[in-house]
Amino acid sequence: MTRRMVYGFGLWLTIACTAMTVASIVMPRWISFSPNDKRNYSMGLHRRCSTITGKCTSFPDPKLCNTDEYFCAMWRTVAFLISFDVVIELCALVSFVVIISGGVQRRSTGWQVVCSILLFGGIVQCAGMAIVASLFHTEERFFQGWFLDTSFALCTASWSILVLTSFGIAATAYYLEEEGGYELIPNFGINIETEQDEQ
Repeated sequence: MTRRMVYGFGLWLTIACTAMTVASIVMPRWISFSPNDKRNYSMGLHRRCSTITGKCTSFPDPKLCNTDEYFCAMWRTVAFLISFDVVIELCALVSFVVIISGGVQRRSTGWQVVCSILLFGGIVQCAGMAIVASLFHTEERFFQGWFLDTSFALCTASWSILVLTSFGIAATAYYLEEEGGYELIPNFGINIETEQDEQ
């Protein structure tokens, strides 16, 4: 079935995806405002920053949630989904380590577990990205000058790689030759003792 090198490659891709997901959470760059090719404001999942004042504030703030409950609820949903996806990606990393450090039997059957986790993580992250894209295109607050920024691109790249990695590992499980199992070592000592007893 799938070889150790395939899982190793999948492990490194998942590490990269986890790093991109964490970066998209930390950086307040999901949607930014740049009217003159210079970023003035940027919105993250938990912070809103201004290059004019040089300060960041909590986002969405209670005042905004009182006036626009729908937007506030959707944005917090995105924050939850992306944060939850980090947990899923960490579970995938643990699964990779367990499978790679295990024997042939684990590597021949473990692909089903790791592929399911990767695919689920990709779906969760894609859902969060889709909500942000929908808000960006439907909310009147995002007029000309606002654009989807770096964090959105990192999220898109992360879930895309997760899904492709899941499909790639599943494909290798079906099309690569099975790994050789353990060979039994002949116990010559028992044969020698038997011959001596017969004499």
